[in-house]
Amino acid sequence: MDSLTGKVAIVTGSSSGIGRAIAERLARDGATVIVHYHVNAEKATQVAEGIEASGGRALVRQADMSRVAEAQRLVRETVDELSRLDILVNNAGRFLPRPLLETTEEEFDAILALNAKGPYFAMQAAARVLSDGGRIVNISSALTHLKFPGATAHLGSKAALEQYGKGLAQELASRGITVNTVLPGFTDTGVLTEPYRQMGAQMSPTQRLGHPSDIADVVAFLVSEQARWLTGQVIQAGGGLVM
Repeated sequence: MDSLTGKVAIVTGSSSGIGRAIAERLARDGATVIVHYHVNAEKATQVAEGIEASGGRALVRQADMSRVAEAQRLVRETVDELSRLDILVNNAGRFLPRPLLETTEEEFDAILALNAKGPYFAMQAAARVLSDGGRIVNISSALTHLKFPGATAHLGSKAALEQYGKGLAQELASRGITVNTVLPGFTDTGVLTEPYRQMGAQMSPTQRLGHPSDIADVVAFLVSEQARWLTGQVIQAGGGLVM
């Protein structure tokens, strides 16, 4: 029997890249997966159709995760339709490589809203309805632990997820709900520019970029019963990326 059979998972930002790989992996493990997208309905539908064709179950849902009301709606409508929620993976985010002196207030607000504020209130909404023994996994970035100039707003927004996870793990422990944060390294999602690709390969002892499936496998373990004793953890998933 698949380890996640009968469970419901929301994976935000799952129409492509790491989020897609996570959604596909959790569905393969038996979960009914909410494939979330913000703009590209066609891509999200393709992901869901692929999951269904492989024998899994997936539903496509839209929400702007930078808006608190939208993040809350995604959780609420999932429970209304499927009668439960067992797993929330906060993956939706945006990379903003902008030096401090060039960052506008509008850019700062936008990056914090999507990378930190939306996930926070998605976790709040989920905490109210998660099944006992549920799982929350936040996707941050290994860059928060590197000397990486020129992206301070981005790094701050992603680092916030790590602190949220540590605190919420304490708040939800009595219900057996675990909260962990995964820090992917340089991952080949098809959007990395060549300089970042070269940097990522050089900084890893494996001499390669990560694959989305590498991260999905880590998340699949964290949401499984086998990871019940791990909570409040910040997990480097960068193939030994030199910090």
